[in-house]
Amino acid sequence: MAVTLKDVAARAGVSVKTASNVVNGYSFVAADNRRRVQEAIEQLGYVPNIGARNLRRGRTGFLTLAVPELTNPYFAELCGLVMTAAARHDWTVLIEQTAGARERELAVINAAHRSLVDGVILSPIGMHPADLATDSATNSPLVLLGERALGARVNHVAIDNVKAAEVATEHLIGLGRRRIAAIGDQPGQNGTAMLRLAGYRGALRAAGLPDDPALTVPTPTYSRAEGAGAMRRLLDGPNPPDAVFCFNDLLAIGAISAARDRGLRVPADLAVVGFDGIEEGNYSAPRLTTIAPDKLAIAEAAIDLVKRQLDHDGQQPQDVTVPFTLEIHESTAR
Repeated sequence: MAVTLKDVAARAGVSVKTASNVVNGYSFVAADNRRRVQEAIEQLGYVPNIGARNLRRGRTGFLTLAVPELTNPYFAELCGLVMTAAARHDWTVLIEQTAGARERELAVINAAHRSLVDGVILSPIGMHPADLATDSATNSPLVLLGERALGARVNHVAIDNVKAAEVATEHLIGLGRRRIAAIGDQPGQNGTAMLRLAGYRGALRAAGLPDDPALTVPTPTYSRAEGAGAMRRLLDGPNPPDAVFCFNDLLAIGAISAARDRGLRVPADLAVVGFDGIEEGNYSAPRLTTIAPDKLAIAEAAIDLVKRQLDHDGQQPQDVTVPFTLEIHESTAR
């Protein structure tokens, strides 16, 4: 016979309501009562019926996390962290891959509007600001990751991309590099690339260095192959760079590979900085200097914002900025 919450309450010598409050994680339970309930749960082997609990609370127990591509290690690592943070609140995370397509991003939001999930965490690329003016974007918990350019009507979790790009470029300037290229611009897109390009250009201006358009190379995607191709184009130019800031780590790893194929030494001939702090960068040759966002803080903040919106209907959207660090390794070592 299955152990019930009533059995737990009887063993602990408390009311069923008190036992329920402990199981549901409420903080207003006396420490002694909480201890007795937790001991009773362990002794009896009680397992909460999460499905029934969600039904009583009017929730599904599911969240959607939608990212552009799962093959990108940054998003793969972030997905794992979000799933861990969500599990602490008994949520199961459904992963969607949008390929950055606007219609697929909107479909994810519409699913939440139909109460198929309790909330959505979305890293958008294709959406327009007007898309956030719909009921679908406001009636269900929605957290956007990474992009501030879409507006402030919904919750955002991001790092300061402009400042991070400034820090990366200033690091290269501090090494004495003067022809610093940027790989990863995406003209026409109102998002991360635009912000990182602004930070790169701001650092050049502050140092009195020219912003040479020939040193900014756009890429349609952020992949190793695109990084290698962009690096080859820079090296084929009349005045190759002595440093490069790549808008993600995969671009940087590709750029290093192309430079080494041409006989350049990294960092003696070419210093390279990436962005994302992915694990793969620790095993590149040389080890990659990178801007590392606090991915754990991003995941926990996103889950916290969904929970707050569910628990406090009508709460105003929040804009959360999480920290980043410049991790200096061999690709820029003196």
